[in-house]
Amino acid sequence: MKRSGGGTIRLDRLDLKILATLQSTGRISNLELADTVGLSATPCMQRVRRMEAAGYISGYGARLEIDRICRNVVVFTEITLRNHRREDFLKFERGIQAIPQLLDCFLVTGGYDYLAQFIARDIHDYQTTVEGLLDRDLGVEKYFSYVTIKRVKRSTGYPLTDLVAEPAA
Repeated sequence: MKRSGGGTIRLDRLDLKILATLQSTGRISNLELADTVGLSATPCMQRVRRMEAAGYISGYGARLEIDRICRNVVVFTEITLRNHRREDFLKFERGIQAIPQLLDCFLVTGGYDYLAQFIARDIHDYQTTVEGLLDRDLGVEKYFSYVTIKRVKRSTGYPLTDLVAEPAA
């Protein structure tokens, strides 16, 4: 498996077990993690540090239940750019980085260019955010919004065992 920074790291079954455990239980101690994956503490920590250094682990954090904290609305937005030159995509992608209400954004194929996920206090707040995005003149030609009614599934992490084919032994 290649690291985006250039180096190559081979992930074995123990590495995948460590990653799967960390993504579902980020607060686990190294001793508990080592016990869970069948290693002693020092080699387990060395593997974790190696995967952190390689960029496979980008950080640790709490998974919040935002609906218990505050009222909010999640909106998925299809965004189409006016022009489709490389510099137009780069300008848009750089320009959206500073918008905290934009949770995720994907370049996609199909009838539009990007699929974005926003969170806001309410519809008015979402519209204010989008108007601010349009005011930045990032090349947006049109957008379509889809307001969510409720979340029916929440991911707790990536299904590593399904995605990674036969890791090194």
